[in-house]
Amino acid sequence: MPTLTRAEFLALAPFAALGLAGASARAADYPTRPVELVVPASAGGGTDILARAYADAARTHSPQPFVVLNRGGASGAIGMQEVLNARPDGYKVSVVIAELAILPALNQIRFSADDFRMVARLNADPAAIVVRTEAPWKTIEEFLADAKRRPGEISLGDSGVGSIWHLSGALMAEKTGTRFLHVPYPGSSPGLLALIGGHVDAMCTSPGEAAAHIQGGKMRLLASMAEARGPGYEDVPTLKERGIDVVIGTWRGLGVPRATPSAVVETLGAITRQVVEEPGFREALRRSNLGFAYANGADFDAAITRDRTLFRELIGRLNL
Repeated sequence: MPTLTRAEFLALAPFAALGLAGASARAADYPTRPVELVVPASAGGGTDILARAYADAARTHSPQPFVVLNRGGASGAIGMQEVLNARPDGYKVSVVIAELAILPALNQIRFSADDFRMVARLNADPAAIVVRTEAPWKTIEEFLADAKRRPGEISLGDSGVGSIWHLSGALMAEKTGTRFLHVPYPGSSPGLLALIGGHVDAMCTSPGEAAAHIQGGKMRLLASMAEARGPGYEDVPTLKERGIDVVIGTWRGLGVPRATPSAVVETLGAITRQVVEEPGFREALRRSNLGFAYANGADFDAAITRDRTLFRELIGRLNL
């Protein structure tokens, strides 16, 4: 490739500057068309509910709508990878989930949280064990005792290999000396439907994702893996209070490719700060028993860094 002379470089410099100025202007005007909000999970689960609540609340605070796209599969990797493969202009935003701090340690994905710029964390929820209402187990003690008597015979579903719910179920099994038949699904929603249909004995998911089925009388929540009992499931024991040292759960937030202009990220952050103050957004989370846990981009990044270390050590210990 020929080298530019000084004169040629100086002649081209104004055009390069115009290009940069144009890009800055476009970022400053963002958004001028609908923004795709990619949900790395199937429709109907907690991640989907959160995204749709965000999109609804954002209508008041964004000149353009957020359009929810479901891209489930591979424990969230497919949806998050789609966003990283897109042009980094803010028009494709990912709902980032806890699996982003897990899958790299399992060598299941080639990207990591370092490839994203975090906009904000919106939610955090504990893991939980749910069964059908007609299941023989009325308490978590009965469930675990039966699992000990019949190692590998009771099937436990989750939202996919390497998902936070897979990790949560594996940790519970380790701490209780039990062994389950692992049945992964492409998301909590199809897994819960399989549970209703009797295709799996129990599901490891969040209370929020199973809330509609629990309220509809189709499922029973045996225990949560929270630090303490939470709103919406005050009558449900935690594993910790039953003497089982397991506290684990998920989080969800928004992220964009690392190369996204700062002006775009700042605009997304400003829209999000307004969204989380919307009573409708808070109420949508409350109705679905999804825990509100806002953190700005910097604080979210720091929390993810801590979790990456935690999950890497846990994965090594569990030999997953």
